[in-house]
Amino acid sequence: MPQRCKPFWRLLVHGSSTALRIDQSELQPYPRPPASAGPTQEEFISELRVNLAGYQVNFSDLVAGLFLFNRSCGTSMAVPAGQFQNLYKGPIFEERLTGGEDCPGYCLREDELRLCPAKCECAYVREIIQIIKNWPGHPG
Repeated sequence: MPQRCKPFWRLLVHGSSTALRIDQSELQPYPRPPASAGPTQEEFISELRVNLAGYQVNFSDLVAGLFLFNRSCGTSMAVPAGQFQNLYKGPIFEERLTGGEDCPGYCLREDELRLCPAKCECAYVREIIQIIKNWPGHPG
């Protein structure tokens, strides 16, 4: 029998990552969600039963892109990238280079989580991915 998961948000994701149904009205902003919404941002990232599995880009609004997490109980969840935007303190480039000569195309592959070498508008999201993957106590 799968392990029962703790509720993190009142956010449900059904189906595959290509057919997500998300009730945006149920999202609770970080860093201070109501007690009923679950743990803090730090507790969520540190949770050993949560693994960052992918990133689904939204080129028209990068903070609306989705970080995809797998949980040990067999469920998956998606969280808008903007919920973790506060973790990144570096530069955000103005120009998007997607599909250009300097673009390795990482954002086009949902399961590609490597740091992007391009000086692209999208690169800061890749930085956030690395912060989450390298968080103390996180399984990576």
